[in-house]
Amino acid sequence: MASTIQYQKGERPELAKHDSSVLDLAFAMDCTGSMSSYINSARDNIRKIVEEIVAAEKSDVRLALVEYRDHPPQDRTFVTRVHDFTPSIGNMKSWLDDCTAEGGGDTPEAVADALHDVLKLSWRENSTKICVLISDAPPHGLSPAGDHFPNGCPAGLDPMVTVRELAEKGVTLYSVGCEPAINQYRDFFMALVYITGGQYVPLAGSKMLAQVIIGGAQEEISLERWMAEVDEEIKKEMESGRVIDDEEMSHVVHAKLKSKGAVTKQLRRNKMELGGENDLVKKYADVKNMDEIRTHFKMNADYAPVASMASAHDSYGCEEVETSMLQAKRMVKRSKARMASKNDMFDE
Repeated sequence: MASTIQYQKGERPELAKHDSSVLDLAFAMDCTGSMSSYINSARDNIRKIVEEIVAAEKSDVRLALVEYRDHPPQDRTFVTRVHDFTPSIGNMKSWLDDCTAEGGGDTPEAVADALHDVLKLSWRENSTKICVLISDAPPHGLSPAGDHFPNGCPAGLDPMVTVRELAEKGVTLYSVGCEPAINQYRDFFMALVYITGGQYVPLAGSKMLAQVIIGGAQEEISLERWMAEVDEEIKKEMESGRVIDDEEMSHVVHAKLKSKGAVTKQLRRNKMELGGENDLVKKYADVKNMDEIRTHFKMNADYAPVASMASAHDSYGCEEVETSMLQAKRMVKRSKARMASKNDMFDE
């Protein structure tokens, strides 16, 4: 079902003023046995990541890290380990130095717990907010195959609920999907990022991780510079009394940005824009919680293999381009979520 925007005349929710030069960048990292190369890449490149973002965007950057494994008895070391925001690259590197890949137990991991801890970090109200989720396994409760907790997170946390709260807080989620392990669950992770106006990034190895993080941060900072225009255009359309769906609103916003000559940075894979959502991703994103996922999207234990999007030969970089329709769609999703947190005026 297409999402629609309803607006009552006279209501104009005041959104927090965002400063695109203020960046809060959080990492939610699977720290189970298969993830050592990604942990090592993040640790070895964290200084380069921050220095390149600061040099390009003149940003005030803070970093946070949420490590996650699994619930006992699948893993008895820790479920999550939280390191709240710091301006110190040294602190972040020290956290990553202490981060090791081990354990994990069954196939799913504590994704729900990690996202919930990300939500509770001390995000600055005026910052550009990005969370990079680096994972090769699904949350509990998505598929019965090899899941010790088939009814979902044993702590009662729900990633579908949490990502909506992240979106309302203004946090954009990037999912780095470590393929091929994540392939069967890719559409689910794409739905999580779709809800927040973020992007799914496929990787076949860790060597391009730093470029993905740098490029993604630069793109989000550049999009944030145009969000006030997007918010104003959406408010204007709603004040007219029309009920409009996301697709139409995205075309309106894209035309407005084009008329302004809007140029933004864009994370590109093999010199092309990352792909958008498919119909199944939209259907996933429409459901409220994991119970509905299990009811409407039963995943069989004997599923057919899903091909990888990623290749070991992929390259990532960031280019300055005319703002695209896909970017306009993401900005509309983001604006709607932020407005919804201020005023209950949306009917989806």
